[in-house]
Amino acid sequence: MIAGIRYRFGPALIITRREVRDQFRDWRVMFPILVLTIFFPWLMNFTARQATSFVERYGASLVGDRLIPFLLMIVGFFPISVSLVIALESFVGEKERRSIEPLLLSPLSDWQLYLGKMIAAVVPPLVASYLGITVYLVGIYLSVQWQPNPVLLTQIILLTTVQAVVMVCGAIVVSSHTTSVRAANLMASFIIIPMALLIQAESVIMFWAQYSVLWWVILGQIVLAGLLLRTGVSHFNREELLGKEFDSLRIRRGWHTYKVAFVGEAHSLAQWYKKEVGQALIRISKPTLMVAICLLVGLWIGSRIADVYVLPPEVFNLPSTGKSFIDGLESIPFFSAAGIGTLWWHNLRVILLATILGIFSFGVLAVIILMLPFILIGYFMASITSVGIHPLTFFVALVLPHGLLEIPAIIFAGGAILRLGATIAAPAKGITIGEAWLHSFSDWTKIMVGLVIPLFLGAAVVEIFITPRLAVLLLGG
Repeated sequence: MIAGIRYRFGPALIITRREVRDQFRDWRVMFPILVLTIFFPWLMNFTARQATSFVERYGASLVGDRLIPFLLMIVGFFPISVSLVIALESFVGEKERRSIEPLLLSPLSDWQLYLGKMIAAVVPPLVASYLGITVYLVGIYLSVQWQPNPVLLTQIILLTTVQAVVMVCGAIVVSSHTTSVRAANLMASFIIIPMALLIQAESVIMFWAQYSVLWWVILGQIVLAGLLLRTGVSHFNREELLGKEFDSLRIRRGWHTYKVAFVGEAHSLAQWYKKEVGQALIRISKPTLMVAICLLVGLWIGSRIADVYVLPPEVFNLPSTGKSFIDGLESIPFFSAAGIGTLWWHNLRVILLATILGIFSFGVLAVIILMLPFILIGYFMASITSVGIHPLTFFVALVLPHGLLEIPAIIFAGGAILRLGATIAAPAKGITIGEAWLHSFSDWTKIMVGLVIPLFLGAAVVEIFITPRLAVLLLGG
């Protein structure tokens, strides 16, 4: 078994050794790594000492205790930012220097070449990051005698590692599909900005000392790194990398591809629904099933949260008669005919937001957004038992009437979004990445126009005029 692993991964490690050796010879790479490894931990130590002494004057030592772990995370992150530069240069930089031809003509397989480049871009910055963390810990112990919790230290090391892998995987995908270093640097903003936002979210978690949440952050980044690695390996093509001299945006050709995929062979609206929408539903059947399962999981999560955060029974006090309650609802603009458009547009905005985030996260963030309402439903279904109401009664009264239309719309939309996001990670046979994505986008449009938008409109009508009356009928007495 070991011999088999060595046979498969040995050639990739040859590329890694070559790349790492060249990096250590280049002072332009080593100088910032050394500076970030030695100077930055010292700067963070100085910051931690000053902050700790300042807050202790006012009896706010808790702030200092939260600041020190946060600075430890920052010390680990800054050296791995160099990995982005190294990874962006991995393919397109060698192509500009005319040194990539011998490498691509080697007998290595595409995945071995790709993996070797990726490991080479990760190793030096990670070594520098671990060294920086060590320098910081030694310095902070000597200055304020602070020692990290072993679990917290493990979390920070894992965070540093997975963040480096995510950044490198994303950067190498960019490097292998652009034709110039300038274009690769511009595209790197799609990696830097999300990572900066993630660091901000992690900082909030650190300051609130909700360290258990960091395990979910780590798990999410591991999944994302795996998807990015699969994307890069699936679409890496050495012939295309050698032959492609410049990028061009063919809007007319892209529109034609999308239009043909959207209309298909239909000659009427009935044929379009039967052939195109029907076929689109078949193509998204697996992701649709996955979304449905995730929504059920959301209900379960909400019910578990209700055991931790218990609502007082008086929250569920309902009127004893339905007439005054309905009259009161009809006096509110939201629950009048004008509210139909408000509800309809609100649901569509959520789907559009989930689509945008799903494209950049392989559909993962989209599923999370769609799960949130079901987590709330599960929470209230479990909480309402405190006043003697069966959860099923709550569901039938407040969710089921419009849910008969809205829930299928959410599931269909989620399946289309999940397939749209996952298309980038799947190998496209016989067509380009762009064409494969346009076909998936046409399926998303078919589902939205043919099913989701009409179902949401019908659900809004029911939610305004039927659900409140049924809720009073079942829960008001």
